[in-house]
Amino acid sequence: MTRIRIKICGLTRPQDVACACRLGVDAVGFVCYERSPRFVPAQRLASLAGELGPFVTPVLLFVDAPPAQIEGALQAVPHALLQFHGTESHHDCAAFGRAYLRAVAMGEGVDLLDWEKRYPTAAALLADAPSVAFGGSGRTFEWSRLPVAEQRSRPLILAGGLDASNVAAAIDAARPYGVDVSSGVETERGIKSESLMREFVAAVRAAEESITDETLRPA
Repeated sequence: MTRIRIKICGLTRPQDVACACRLGVDAVGFVCYERSPRFVPAQRLASLAGELGPFVTPVLLFVDAPPAQIEGALQAVPHALLQFHGTESHHDCAAFGRAYLRAVAMGEGVDLLDWEKRYPTAAALLADAPSVAFGGSGRTFEWSRLPVAEQRSRPLILAGGLDASNVAAAIDAARPYGVDVSSGVETERGIKSESLMREFVAAVRAAEESITDETLRPA
């Protein structure tokens, strides 16, 4: 059985970070975009990251941020993975010498394979529903528009309106390397629910039973 990685994004409270780690997630995301209701100021990043388990990856999310802001966040969370949602080029994303995720808003006519070519050094592409808030909208997109696993050359992280009720269907349709949830485990924006997080993790683990290694492995 292949293990699908789980990322919970948009955490703003230490207790939610600690809970996510207890539930066995692989990564937690902190939004460093000032216009987001889930925004975490730089001075709070270190305290949130202090709740991380030893094998849980912190992810810092940016939208066209100045390099100085990104460097400052990396000083607070030195081992973080970066995630870019704006108009950043391949060179912008790679400039910090860190592994990064490149978000792709799956609007009409968007070709994920084209984005793979444009961002050849991305650790993974994160397919999300288009949103003016750059994630956390609670909206899904048509998973059938994603290329099949055998065509993809980069790992795929699936986001966009996922929750415990639909993540199994999403996994079956998209065969992602990992899934990313934010609003689907919240009671309000930025406030995560322990019960909803537990239900989401359980739903992903149950869905893994029908997935084989071959369907998830990048070409």
